[in-house]
Amino acid sequence: MLDHANFSGLAAQAVAPLLHKVDSGEIPAIAAGVINASGDISTSYHGFAQQVPEQIPLHPEFLFDLASMTKVLFTTIEFMRLIEEGAFGLETQLSDIIPDIGQYDVGAPIRKLTVRQCLSHQTHLPAVAPIYTYGDDAETLKAYILQKDWPQGPSVYSDINFMILGFIIERFRNCKLSQVSLPDGFAINPPAQMCVSTEHCQWRGRVLRGQVHDENAYALGGFSGHAGLFGNLDSVLKMAQRLLTADILPQSAMDTMWSAQTASHALGWEVRHKDWNGGGTCSPNTVGHTGFTGTGLWIDVDRGLAWALLTNRVHPSRFAPVAIKNERIIFSDCVISLFESFRSGKVHL
Repeated sequence: MLDHANFSGLAAQAVAPLLHKVDSGEIPAIAAGVINASGDISTSYHGFAQQVPEQIPLHPEFLFDLASMTKVLFTTIEFMRLIEEGAFGLETQLSDIIPDIGQYDVGAPIRKLTVRQCLSHQTHLPAVAPIYTYGDDAETLKAYILQKDWPQGPSVYSDINFMILGFIIERFRNCKLSQVSLPDGFAINPPAQMCVSTEHCQWRGRVLRGQVHDENAYALGGFSGHAGLFGNLDSVLKMAQRLLTADILPQSAMDTMWSAQTASHALGWEVRHKDWNGGGTCSPNTVGHTGFTGTGLWIDVDRGLAWALLTNRVHPSRFAPVAIKNERIIFSDCVISLFESFRSGKVHL
């Protein structure tokens, strides 16, 4: 068995191959952690929450902009709750939930899309669009998204899918998305002094700290179905444990949420597939998700193990050539290798 002493040092050993990126300044900060279903936790923190305009050391309580991890840690979970409550089903068409979507053309393709298709990225909606360039009124931008005649194309991983899912949550919860309860340890629009910095945004003219990096989420009020959630390493890991133990949703809903819908996606989550960010040694029954800012979480259901790698690799610029995918794979494979070695008694700290 893997004893607690061995587990507590797992993250530090697994992240060690990445620390040259911190030393070189390519990745300013890394918070790496591992947790099991029993709640044993291992964390390791390195680098700086901010490099410019001034250097600020990383502290464990600092919140990271989780970017697209919002899709699974908030939006997908909230959708599964609504389905459990009987609000609608996975096969329900968007027009049955939002009657005014594509309202000027009753035959518009967007009206026929289903909840399942949006959650699993099986729609014609584009990956992303510069919606924020059309103005700064959130309600007008929401209307634009719902009424735009989006061009037909192949299914791709799409932020637009999750923006629309966020609008649905607002309508069924009868409140702004920002007013929906968040799990402990997570925040939206948090105080700057509690956050890790991301990019020097050319549009906003400043280094972003405590303000969502994603321009569209910012224009939509700071929180959207696709981005805007902030959390620290501890909160992300504890959320993963709650998912492993079906503490957030009933086990039947968990099984549905994590059931593969395509070669790469379950509902919201990525499933293990060739050349994904979660490495090649996790079990086939592993899910995960990443965020553009440099964040990621993976959950190996068979092993009862989860690991997170939170970075601010976009600070001070998204255009820095950081091969974050390679770093994610290295860390993930190290976690599994060390976990198995510790568990078998082959390695001791």
